[in-house]
Amino acid sequence: MRDLAKEPEVARRALRTMWTARRFEEAVDQLFARGLMHGTMHLSIGQEASAVGTCLALRPDDLITSTHRGHSHCIAKGADLTRMMAELLAKDTGYCRGRGGSMHIADVATGNLGANGIVGGGIPIATGAALAQKLSGSGRVVVAFFGDGAANEGAFHEAANLAAVWELPVVFVCENNHYGMSMSADEAFAIEDISARAAAYGFGGITVDGNDLQAVYEAVTAAVERARAGDGPTLVENVTYRWKGHSKSDKNLYRTREEIAEWQARDPIARFEEAVRGAGSLTDAEIEAARKEATQDVREAIRTANAAPPALAGRDVLLGAVYAGAQA
Repeated sequence: MRDLAKEPEVARRALRTMWTARRFEEAVDQLFARGLMHGTMHLSIGQEASAVGTCLALRPDDLITSTHRGHSHCIAKGADLTRMMAELLAKDTGYCRGRGGSMHIADVATGNLGANGIVGGGIPIATGAALAQKLSGSGRVVVAFFGDGAANEGAFHEAANLAAVWELPVVFVCENNHYGMSMSADEAFAIEDISARAAAYGFGGITVDGNDLQAVYEAVTAAVERARAGDGPTLVENVTYRWKGHSKSDKNLYRTREEIAEWQARDPIARFEEAVRGAGSLTDAEIEAARKEATQDVREAIRTANAAPPALAGRDVLLGAVYAGAQA
């Protein structure tokens, strides 16, 4: 198995992608606080290694389904930052022309079948997409991202059973960030590892440190290889932690500052930077350059997206479609 920290170009790309996800969400947090974004959003700050490590294990034509906490998945799969930011700012140039907002971004061109506001909603979609890949013989693998709370939804159990029975090329990636909204996973499960659920359906499961980029990459790579070889699904549990509340309306009263600080000390980006330094593949200047490039990319995305025209009203869209049809 390749060591990501020892390969300069891979290490640089991984760092820049993780920093881009971090800076994007920090910017979104600030824009929301200034009243420049509406609705709500769910940040994945602190979970970047799960998204990036998983997507590094995929081919460009492989597919994913995401969650309500999906910005980092979208970025790790190669989305355009400006179109993402435009979507959140309700601009017509956004991925869904400014109507989907934070929880409904899809980017089929990069294999992202979409985020989902329904807890566990993406799991059966990924399973269906995996069935399509098997029937068509495409050789593609589908990854379903979901949180610990979704592992208790009926959709997970139904999809896991079908995926096992039909030996589908799907990898179920559970991002266990310890809380389903405000419910601690310790109170929601009678088992130590969510990955143990896989055994009930006849396929393998593995729990890894979701803040360790290399560990995530290795686990998902092995699962993807099995899926692509026709050996069916795997459940990968990435144990991680979200630094922010469940959503922007979350007052975060159910956990202590000490707990949050403890997990912040396990920052996945800082850990990978240390691994890169230890491997000697990048200099401190190159590591700092990756941070700066990510920051600049996000700033440019905000500038360009903010200058775009606002999303059209539904009536205007309809009239525009009628006009376009008349001109055809």
